[in-house]
Amino acid sequence: QVQLVESGGGLVQPGGSLRLSCAASGFIFSIYTMSWYRQAPGKERELVASISSAGTNYADCAKGRFTISKDHAKDTMYLQMTSLKPEDTAVYYCHRAGSRGGYWGQGTQVTVSS
Repeated sequence: QVQLVESGGGLVQPGGSLRLSCAASGFIFSIYTMSWYRQAPGKERELVASISSAGTNYADCAKGRFTISKDHAKDTMYLQMTSLKPEDTAVYYCHRAGSRGGYWGQGTQVTVSS
């Protein structure tokens, strides 16, 4: 079955960097659109970035600071985050496109605070 496991979250100071990973299994990783979403306390889940065979797409909050990538040999997706701000604090989720809303990982907490 489809499994998505995020890792790499943690506490980081403003201006710092983190790299999130999403290890995928149970499907042919290379053919699906994959995305990172985030959900801050009291807010709706929002798209951060997505990647497909057509290229990458970033939300305004991520442009210029975050980079999404995939390693097909490792069936792993990454989100490199730089210049982090307190407003980036959220649970970050990995998502695979599919019918009925696709598939979600369990999330990894990112906290940006001094």
